[in-house]
Amino acid sequence: MKVMERMEMAERTTINILGVETSCDETSAAIVRDGREIIAEVTSSQIDIHRLYGGVVPEIASRNHLLMLPYIVDEALKEAQMAISDVDVVAVTNGPGLVGALLVGLSYAKALAYAAKKPLVGVHHIKGHIAAAYLQYAQLKPPFLCLVISGGHTNIVHVKGYCEMESLGRSRDDAVGEAFDKVARCLGLPYPGGPEIDRCARLGNAEAIDFPRVLLEKDSLDFSFSGLKSAVINYLNTKKMKDEPFDIYDVAASFQEAAIDVLCEKIDIAAKRIGESKIVLCGGVACNSRLRQRMWQLGEREGYELFVPDVKYCTDNAAMIASDAYYEYMTGKRSDILLNAEPSLKLS
Repeated sequence: MKVMERMEMAERTTINILGVETSCDETSAAIVRDGREIIAEVTSSQIDIHRLYGGVVPEIASRNHLLMLPYIVDEALKEAQMAISDVDVVAVTNGPGLVGALLVGLSYAKALAYAAKKPLVGVHHIKGHIAAAYLQYAQLKPPFLCLVISGGHTNIVHVKGYCEMESLGRSRDDAVGEAFDKVARCLGLPYPGGPEIDRCARLGNAEAIDFPRVLLEKDSLDFSFSGLKSAVINYLNTKKMKDEPFDIYDVAASFQEAAIDVLCEKIDIAAKRIGESKIVLCGGVACNSRLRQRMWQLGEREGYELFVPDVKYCTDNAAMIASDAYYEYMTGKRSDILLNAEPSLKLS
């Protein structure tokens, strides 16, 4: 942590931050105190709506955010027994994500902050996922290594300070969560596919099918899951063309194990390369039970100190956005009324 950062945080008073998250299909509002203590958190899921279409429909997601967000924010304030005047800062995800969904949350947060005369802080969605670990682990402080995995992101991030991060590796094509969803769809499993793959894999043999583990170039920490996804699809198409039976549970287990092998190997390489012993696992795919088991095993074998937030903190939520905003705010970050949605916002 930089000297100025230490000084500002040492001089802080209690800061209550209202966070807003609408980057995909979760409408969420939360109030977090001093970056660690959740005072209130309300989230409305659209899973049942999008399940009818087999995936998230951006236009429908945006319309439902528009409908639900005012009520979600009001409910969070009521749960906290606070008025907007009691809030010190308004925080909102401004990218990456679905542009329409982001704009709904961003427009609401900007209007609220302006009307209430409160500072506004825009938050990077991936930084929010990383900050989710602070909500559970009071002892966790940078530096540490983080594996951020979700439907849209597969990143290895070196968290050097609360607001200083370096991306060491990223997905070049399909994010791991996207691969899970596409394979699930090919297997005829309902949306969301990730939990269904997890469920089916528990009943299958992970060694039944030898799917590829794509590690890319020798020194690369990037990810590529399109080849694994294609291998599964080709396997299923071949079986169907030949009218041969296949075991859906074995396919799910074998695919899942191949993906997890790559995730575990890459984070292990990264930790050894930079000499970091603290590892955080976060993002929606971090809910996967087999991955959590494998990561704990890796930590015990290699001597890593592992931090894996509860499932409720791994999926999209506004508490993680408010948590990250606290550290950004304490180091002087302020966003103005011109803050815009950036669906492809890079991690700086």
